[in-house]
Amino acid sequence: MTSILDPNAAVTLTVGPEQAGQRLDKALTLLAGEISRARLQQVIKEGGVSLNGAVFSDGSRKVVEGDTIALVMPAAKPADPIGQDIPLDVVYEDEHLIVIDKPAGLVVHPAGGHEDGTLVNALIAHCGESLSGIGGVRRPGIVHRLDKDTSGLLVVAKNDRAHQKLAKQFADHGRTGPLQRAYLAIAWGVPRLREGTIDAPIERSTRNREKMTVVKEGRGREAITHIELLERYPPLLKGLNEMEALASLIECRLETGRTHQIRVHMSHIGHPLLGDQLYGSGFATKAVRLPEDAQAALAGLGRQALHAAILGFEHPASGEEMLFESEPPEDFANLQAALARL
Repeated sequence: MTSILDPNAAVTLTVGPEQAGQRLDKALTLLAGEISRARLQQVIKEGGVSLNGAVFSDGSRKVVEGDTIALVMPAAKPADPIGQDIPLDVVYEDEHLIVIDKPAGLVVHPAGGHEDGTLVNALIAHCGESLSGIGGVRRPGIVHRLDKDTSGLLVVAKNDRAHQKLAKQFADHGRTGPLQRAYLAIAWGVPRLREGTIDAPIERSTRNREKMTVVKEGRGREAITHIELLERYPPLLKGLNEMEALASLIECRLETGRTHQIRVHMSHIGHPLLGDQLYGSGFATKAVRLPEDAQAALAGLGRQALHAAILGFEHPASGEEMLFESEPPEDFANLQAALARL
């Protein structure tokens, strides 16, 4: 039986009352169901769609009930970038998605300065022909990212339908579904806010384009982080005033997913992450107050103390609620243990 996803197979669809009056690209998206609108717009431009027998390359054309749309999906092009044999810590995998425990230092997606050696390169090699033609090219579907130097859990789609459904969950931020994203962060000092919410919009800094910054309400993009204090270093039981604590372990749960969100928000409330050279450079001198073993552990970390520890979502095919947990890697655990001995 011919599937709409079969390469070079002609499929004819009929516009019903639900699609009538819509743009050609939107109507086709509603009829196709499993293919993203962006992908279909690309196919329309390339001449792969005809309306009532005539090829249309303009997706804005309005359709009426009873129109027939013929769609020919081209075969996906070979992967670009290329696959590379990079070891992956696979937590879960099936035909629809793969969950990776990403090590610190691994860039997720090729970009300027990181054209190869990325998670995408590794996934192309690992998944091979199981990848569908997302966006017209055989490549994994990245629906969320982790900073290069942040470790932890990340889910990637292996076909268009999974990509589309996972992307909707992340766009919704878990407000109406089971999406969960929780991170462990080691921050300087102890936040006055023991458990609560940081609601502060974020945009790219005009002074340093590598940084994001908190801005006034009405500007930037909504950014919400829920935090909970888990541990103090040294603990209160040693008789110190809690404000004298040098550092603390914080659980950060994302309600939105902006670039550098946790790092920006923790810096905004005066408690940047240990090892964060971009947002916590002003706290670097605090390291001299740490015992030698903790200083060595922080130097060994060599990055921001941030780990994506919990990831939950609804499986895009089965609807099952999936929940994964990851223990912090050795460098993070070593710092945590050294601080616990204070």
